[in-house]
Amino acid sequence: MIDWQRMWNDDEGVRHLRPTRVILFFLSFFYRLIINLRNWLYDKQIFTSASLSCPVISVGNITVGGTGKTPCVIMVTKILLRHGFKPAVISRGYGGKKGKKVNVVSDGSNILLDAEVAGDEPLMLARALPGVPVITGAKRTAAGSAAVRNFGANIIICDDAFQHRKIARDIDIVLLDYERPFSNGLLLPAGALREPPKSLKRADCLIMTRVDEKAVFNKAAHKIADYFQREVFLSRHVVRDVAKGDDAASMPLTALQGKKICAFCGIAQPDSFRKMLVDARAEIISFDAYPDHYAYHSCDVEELKDKFIRCHADYLLTTEKDAVRLEKYPSFIKILSILRVEMEIMPSEKALENFLLRRVCAV
Repeated sequence: MIDWQRMWNDDEGVRHLRPTRVILFFLSFFYRLIINLRNWLYDKQIFTSASLSCPVISVGNITVGGTGKTPCVIMVTKILLRHGFKPAVISRGYGGKKGKKVNVVSDGSNILLDAEVAGDEPLMLARALPGVPVITGAKRTAAGSAAVRNFGANIIICDDAFQHRKIARDIDIVLLDYERPFSNGLLLPAGALREPPKSLKRADCLIMTRVDEKAVFNKAAHKIADYFQREVFLSRHVVRDVAKGDDAASMPLTALQGKKICAFCGIAQPDSFRKMLVDARAEIISFDAYPDHYAYHSCDVEELKDKFIRCHADYLLTTEKDAVRLEKYPSFIKILSILRVEMEIMPSEKALENFLLRRVCAV
């Protein structure tokens, strides 16, 4: 199996895959042609976007996975809630079963679907946003219309929808990794880009993610802000707490200092999870990285449990995204600890809040 992240990051360890890279470059060229043609058809309004009866905010990116869209959707939704809006979140429901054309993950009061049907990220959103309907469906217009019609939503937040141009949006928020905003600069499958960087001209604002706490705009961030003439915000992911898998208790991140940790995750950027543990000065006994959206099997669960017991570790730790996929193993969930992360705008969320309110009120 090709390690795509290492391939895209041009690591020395994949030099032997040069013939594969040639094929990927060839495929990437045709992918670029298709994406450029599709965007041109939308720009010229030959393909049209359907509008909903309320404002629509899209949170997306131009690279494959790992920029922190879910924490951003949660943050944006909470800002809107504070200002009296009735938001609903819609998502494609990647990783879940297709189910119906419109799947209600949460009606705002009750969570109605599990991760296997809804997908891990929609279920995370439903748990993090009590009172907010969360709906999945391949057709975002149908999901958005259902949110307005059935739940009285007066603003829609689309998760991972920058490339989904069938639904018209009033605000396009695009997330970029601070260190590698365009990965290796190549489109899929030779690189992680879903579309060319010039597509950022469609965005209304950009959020640079995973910024170091003491960082200022680096050269790439300045260049992006100047070239696209868009508002650019800096953000970082901070640990809110460490929770027990059965929700029995939680503790601050400092509680991990000096503790023996068996950690595992199935996310796009496992190194970001590892770094949080290193920064917490935890003693990492083992670290298992699975593919993004990995569907854990009973054999994986037994292997992780045996390792935890064998190593005499203090905590068996994973991410929120992984935990929702493991809820079908209740006895395993009870021994888990979960690192819960949220997005923080630097130096203050107020600037983003003012931007959103100004744009929404102008609609």
